Formats: sequence, C-alpha cells, structure tokens
Amino acid sequence: MLMCRDLAVIASDYIDGELPVFQKMSVKMHLIMCKDCRTFIGNLRASTELMKTHSSGRADEELIRRIDERVAEALKEGPRDSTNRGP
Repeated sequence: MLMCRDLAVIASDYIDGELPVFQKMSVKMHLIMCKDCRTFIGNLRASTELMKTHSSGRADEELIRRIDERVAEALKEGPRDSTNRGP
C-alpha cells in the first residue's frame, strides 16, 4: 500500500504522466482513500500550471536542486508542531 510520504516523492512524476502503470494505479488507489493527498496533488497541479503559464523559461537547475533537498528534509522530519512555527 502506498503511503502519503511515498506519494509525495513521486507526485511530480504522476502529474507529468511518467510513472509505470502499476505505480500510477497505486497512486490512484491512494488518492481515492486520502483526502489530504488529493488536496496535495491538486495544489501541485495548480502550482505547476501557474509556473508554466507565468514562466519565461526553464528554472535554474541549482534552485530546483535546493528545493528538492528542502522537500526531502521536510519529509524526513515529518509534520511540524503547529504551536512551534520556527524557520
């Protein structure tokens, strides 16, 4: 069974249609059951479309790498305590 953290790792590939059929079906099954991930995928799709619409070119590779690292770190740390909103 696909977990939320697993979906977060492959979400961009799912949106881009780059997953193998089996993985794509696992994502769809997870989305049927998980409202939070449906929201996440919807927001990611909207963000992707917004970037495509308003971008004049390709994103800087270094920026993409730093974003990927920050997302990976956040996923490892898990949910943040809502009472402690530090940097």
